[in-house]
Amino acid sequence: MRNALKEIALPVFAIAAALLLFGVFVWFAGVSPVEVWIILFKGAFGDWFSWQNTLQRAAPLMLTALCVAIPARAGLVIIGGEGAVVLGGLACAALPYLLPLPANIVGTVALCIAGAIAGAAWIALAGWLRQYRGINETISSLLLAYVAIGLFKHVVEGVLRDPASLNKPATRSLADGLSIGGIGGSDVHWGLAIGVVACLVSGLWLRATASGFSVRVVGGNPRTAQLVGLPANRLILAACGLGGACAGVAGAVEVAAVHTNANASLIAGYGYAGILVSFIARHNPVAVIPVAILFGGFGAAGSLLQRRLGLPDASVLVLQGMAFVLILASEGLRMIDWKALLKNRAPHIAPTAPLAKEAAQ
Repeated sequence: MRNALKEIALPVFAIAAALLLFGVFVWFAGVSPVEVWIILFKGAFGDWFSWQNTLQRAAPLMLTALCVAIPARAGLVIIGGEGAVVLGGLACAALPYLLPLPANIVGTVALCIAGAIAGAAWIALAGWLRQYRGINETISSLLLAYVAIGLFKHVVEGVLRDPASLNKPATRSLADGLSIGGIGGSDVHWGLAIGVVACLVSGLWLRATASGFSVRVVGGNPRTAQLVGLPANRLILAACGLGGACAGVAGAVEVAAVHTNANASLIAGYGYAGILVSFIARHNPVAVIPVAILFGGFGAAGSLLQRRLGLPDASVLVLQGMAFVLILASEGLRMIDWKALLKNRAPHIAPTAPLAKEAAQ
């Protein structure tokens, strides 16, 4: 119970501290912090319209956060989920050009599978570069994201461009039967259900299966993984592929449920926001769900801050940045042996999760 409370208290503290710092930030701009906090809550959760906007934004955040969380359990820091999102959306929009799809649920599933394959291949490439070429996966995944965005723009504005899209280059719109509709007639599309199921299944896989435990051993103690003969390379590539598949599905869902085609609006930064969600959730797939809803609410409240108080719509990005810095700082403080520090001894870094002991047992 004590460990569980620590796991919960750390992100709660980081978010609360970020809200306080954000209040100081807007106070310097001549705006009341209390009024900002109230509008943030109202814009995110004040009424059913706000809830719909929040949940609609939370759906891709859940899937892009998994693109960070699953490889992180294997010991990798992947921050290039934006590339998997745009390529997943591009694959979704391009598949009808290549194959005649039935305008029903079968065709919609095929679109999501195409997005998952594109995202999985892109992130798995970063894992392959790390394992077989020794290239840092954080740098390579970020650079690959920019390559993916460039490739996306080249294809959308070139070979797949719909001649009818004059001012804003885009692919042809999907057939009505291929679109992902809302849940119960609301504006919240079924991508939210896909994101929740993906988080729950990922959490169950990591905690309750032998392969998930093997991934955690590889991430927690690579030497132990080698001693017990685990196929570390295959496990790491699988974790990257699964994470990339989730981000690719996020892109496919955005195309099939929101935009109906691939255009520049798909590059909305969901892949980068997913990094923050995953770190706040401490790479726990189940904890990703409430954190994604919270930060989806912050994003939904940005326009309300602009209309009511005259703050820029992007001011919520400052709040997200503060939360990210604070969660990283709190992780560093958590690993310090404070008892040794208080006894005037040199502090040392406490060991990570005892996966080696668990594996030995």
